[in-house]
Amino acid sequence: MISLTTNLAVEAIQLFQETCALIDDYIKQSGDDNPSSLPVSQEYKQRVFQFIDKVNLGLMEDKDNFYGYFLFQMEKEIRFDISSPTAVNFRGARYVIYFNPVIFLPLDIAQMESSIKHEILHVVSLHLLRAKDLRDNYSKLALNLAMDIVVNTYLQPLPPDASSLDRVKIQYSVYLPPFETLEYYAEEIQKALDARAKNQELSSIEESLPDPDQIRTDFDPMTTHDIWEESDEIDDQTLTKFTEKFVANADKGEVSYYLKSMIAALKDSKNELPWHWYLKKLVGSVTSEHKKTTTRRNRRQPERLDLPGRLRNYKAKLFIALDISGSISDSEFTQAMKEVLQIVRCYKHEITIIECDNVIRRTYSVESMQDVQDRPTVRGGTAFSPVIEFANSQKIDLLVYFTDGKGEDRLQVIPKGYKILWIISGQGDELSLQESYGVVKKLNPLKSPDTILDSYDVEKGGYSMNKQEEMSLDMD
Repeated sequence: MISLTTNLAVEAIQLFQETCALIDDYIKQSGDDNPSSLPVSQEYKQRVFQFIDKVNLGLMEDKDNFYGYFLFQMEKEIRFDISSPTAVNFRGARYVIYFNPVIFLPLDIAQMESSIKHEILHVVSLHLLRAKDLRDNYSKLALNLAMDIVVNTYLQPLPPDASSLDRVKIQYSVYLPPFETLEYYAEEIQKALDARAKNQELSSIEESLPDPDQIRTDFDPMTTHDIWEESDEIDDQTLTKFTEKFVANADKGEVSYYLKSMIAALKDSKNELPWHWYLKKLVGSVTSEHKKTTTRRNRRQPERLDLPGRLRNYKAKLFIALDISGSISDSEFTQAMKEVLQIVRCYKHEITIIECDNVIRRTYSVESMQDVQDRPTVRGGTAFSPVIEFANSQKIDLLVYFTDGKGEDRLQVIPKGYKILWIISGQGDELSLQESYGVVKKLNPLKSPDTILDSYDVEKGGYSMNKQEEMSLDMD
């Protein structure tokens, strides 16, 4: 094994030298000191891919060979314009992994393996979907750093410039506890960037923006995930199904505990995203109102310094309706409320709980689990219309309705100006309403959130996020 690693290291040096020579020759011939592309022969590509296949043999022979089998399914391409050793997106019904030889080949073999694992963890964590939902709420830099912290927590050794928890804490002067959620990290990093914006020139807040088409020779957290934007347009559920298929084909043996948790979460979803995924998307969408600011670049057109950026300044008003006549248990509702509070904590919000059956029995505000009150024992039948009528009068943004689904077949009033997420709980199977005016999801038992573990699992090779990424697929 040592001999194989040594031989690969020598081959990597030779390929890197050849790559540098190709770049130098092209610059001399074209006269372009900053080329936007580098034409390479099919023979060169073949040698690079053969080298990557040899690196993958090490992943395949590893005890945790999931990554090797996953990489085996992926399309491989060479891109000199990506600002990281590797990158990934979804095109042509396949995940494609890209390699920048200028940044990838100088790594040692273990770092190359970590870089490959890094991209696969982004895929299995559904970060390509979650980033789309969060990009209107956080700057690109904050989101990129947060996603990389999440997946890099369990990778060693990392490439020299990789975004690790310790590196980001030092570089941006922000306290970040380990094993938190993607949303938590994005929120805290964004706060640090906003605070820095008050004391520094705008051009230094989110780093300088290089020519996106030039050959990249260094890691840049600002642009490392730009290639995700080139993915094929595909709906979330279909992409999740493709991911499940890739995961199933790679799950051929013993896997680390954190991967086992992630895989279990995907399988438990039964090809349907869990309710809290939709809650995250809805909360993110209703908190998207912004105020203009001159201290942050416009995220859609960062090169336009004349355009103001935007800061989130909207407090979402959420109603959580609990059908006390239904069969949802206290433990089910407590568990669900913990998930709700976990999801909304990174957004400005007001939560009101509405206890109801055929009438509204009680309403009260909630900021933490300590505010959740014991449910009343007096219970009648079920009618959804009273809550809808009350919500219509309160100018809310989102109604989350926990019920067994057994009630009216038609609403007496039409919901106006807000979104609804129906959560069917207990023994219920479907919503009795012919027209739901919202999303209907089943309440399934929530296991460890964003596929998370306690800190002791880290020592065993755990996943990111307990107190990690709290989820059941947590998703972004």
